[in-house]
Amino acid sequence: MPVEDPAWQALDPPQRRQRILDAVKRLLLRESQRQPLLVVFEDLHWIDGETQALLDSLVESLGSARLLLLVSYRPEYEHRWGSKTAYRHLRLDSLPAESAAELLAVLLGPDPGLAPLTQMLVKRGNPFFLEETVRTLVETGALVGQRGAYHLTRSVEVLKVPATVQTILTARIDRLPDEEKQLLQAASVIGKDVPDALLAAIADQPEEALRRRLAHLQEAEFLYETQLFPDLEHTFKHALTHEVTYGSLLQDRRRQLHAQIVAAMERLYADRLSEQVERLAHHALRGQVWNKAVQYGRQAGIRALDRSAARDALAHFEQARVALHELPDSRERTEQLIDLCFEQRSALWPLGEFARVGEVLNEAGTLAEGLGDQRRLGWVLGYETVLYTLLRKHARAIDAADGARAIAESVGDLGLRVVANYEFGTALWFAGDPRRAAEPVRTAIALLEGAPLTERFGLTGLSAVLARWLLAAVLAELGEFAEALAAGEEGLRIAQTAGHPYSEVWVRYGLGYAHLRHGDFAAANRVLEQGLALCREMEIRFALPFVAASLGSAYLWSGRATNAVPLLEEAVEAITAMRIRGLYSLLITLRAEAYLVLGRIAEAREQGERAVALARAHQERGWEAWSLKLLGDVHAHEPAESEQAGDTYRQALVLATELSMRPLVAHCHLGLGRLARKTGRGEQAPEPLTTATTMYREMEMRFWLEQAEAEASNL
Repeated sequence: MPVEDPAWQALDPPQRRQRILDAVKRLLLRESQRQPLLVVFEDLHWIDGETQALLDSLVESLGSARLLLLVSYRPEYEHRWGSKTAYRHLRLDSLPAESAAELLAVLLGPDPGLAPLTQMLVKRGNPFFLEETVRTLVETGALVGQRGAYHLTRSVEVLKVPATVQTILTARIDRLPDEEKQLLQAASVIGKDVPDALLAAIADQPEEALRRRLAHLQEAEFLYETQLFPDLEHTFKHALTHEVTYGSLLQDRRRQLHAQIVAAMERLYADRLSEQVERLAHHALRGQVWNKAVQYGRQAGIRALDRSAARDALAHFEQARVALHELPDSRERTEQLIDLCFEQRSALWPLGEFARVGEVLNEAGTLAEGLGDQRRLGWVLGYETVLYTLLRKHARAIDAADGARAIAESVGDLGLRVVANYEFGTALWFAGDPRRAAEPVRTAIALLEGAPLTERFGLTGLSAVLARWLLAAVLAELGEFAEALAAGEEGLRIAQTAGHPYSEVWVRYGLGYAHLRHGDFAAANRVLEQGLALCREMEIRFALPFVAASLGSAYLWSGRATNAVPLLEEAVEAITAMRIRGLYSLLITLRAEAYLVLGRIAEAREQGERAVALARAHQERGWEAWSLKLLGDVHAHEPAESEQAGDTYRQALVLATELSMRPLVAHCHLGLGRLARKTGRGEQAPEPLTTATTMYREMEMRFWLEQAEAEASNL
């Protein structure tokens, strides 16, 4: 896309990066439609987060594409492709003697006098070792001639071949002239890929001499050119060459060079520093330029969060914390540490590491109280609200939210006001009180009027999107479907425009949940299937149980019960593994519903009773109402339990009516009408069925309206 394109210029760097990654994937898949395509990625053990995201996305999209993806990696690299039917693992061992002999024949040549050397080396098997051994023998004069036409100058018996390739490389580097060795070492501090302009800035060598020495290093196959435009760049021939060269430097010299690189990058890239913050953070940390290591580490973490790369963000924040502890104690340092705790919390959250979230928030709260910093203490309370919510400590969550809202008003902090109202709504939703949840969520959205749509206000996702997923889910429980669906669609538009997967996953959950409660299961499937794929692709563990459970329920009511149960069971297992307790009773209610449809009555009964007990124990009245309705359905399957079924439906009806949960109220009336007809008390059926039909019609719940009308027609 042309750089002068206004739409492209309007995007911020994370958005551009996401568009580029998507475009690369589409380009590869499109080319595979024209002809079979081989795509090779090497050395995945050194992969960066963005390339990993591209690979994961490509793997998920392969399907029937005529594309062979070939990757290589060391054993320590981990991926999630092993369960894919198209995946095949090939172990690469050292070359067998026959293959090693073929390689040596190409390197050495046909001279019969080389046979003893070949016999000595074929047992080693490692191609890189063989290549470096031959180069060493040439450099030391043991071999003379040209590649493929060498002959020995001394007996094999007197040759000393080092035991490891690292030893060979160390010896080769030590034999370089001092200026070339220093140049190679400076390049190794920059990294495996070496921009020439940056190398020239720290090498302190005349330009002509620098070019000549670089040419010599290329001839010796330590480096080679990889890029001519827009800037000349070299790279190390092999990662081990880079590692050994870097390891040959004394610690003090490494530190000095890293610090020089930071200063040089700030000069060379002054107009685009934001694109270099990851490298700046790396060099500042190793150069012990502590203040800049904190600054660039935090910036790099925030950039990673903007592209939903939570693990990358966490690594940057942890490195910034290391640097921050090296700075002198001061109020400013303590304030930065509190803010860094908040940033770590945002990275830990999508990974589902809630114990660590609690630790960093406790630390931040203690530090804020020590400073008497009300604004930051308000943020601690706001973040603790949702943590307590997930731990099912609803009273503490609501108290924390009230405290955060009070502080936000007193200090006039817009971001805190937005977050405190959003988190208050979240606490009420998880506590099963959608009626009270609607007001603070609407307040949060109103406060966001005029704010940039990409503003996060310290949340992991975009504030404008997160508030709308919650509003969609809350209003769906109240039967206000037109507004619920509109909020969800608007949130999805914002998330996709911003290119923010984490936000998109959550708004897909809210929108899909609204479709599910509305009875539009095809729409729910479309929305939630993409949400679940994003969860898996981007490793958004926190959202996965909620998305999977809603999709499983949508599958159930679409007539796909056998597909539903694995998803619902995965959801319960995932939420259990993360020790999330909020919404647990709802999830096991949805699973019990599937068991009931499949005729697994005993399991449905056990899960329904458990859901009721849990909801009551934690005063989750809305979820108690849903589990009671489910238990009523279970009892209704047994003729001997008709009285229990009626009592249970009526208990659910009382709660649902009190909480203004109109779809559930209608379902309870439908259940009572069906029960009356089924038990031969037809005279009692018309009233609840008429109420259910009227309510379904008013809320435009067409699927359920047809169910109610069918029941009424059977009277």
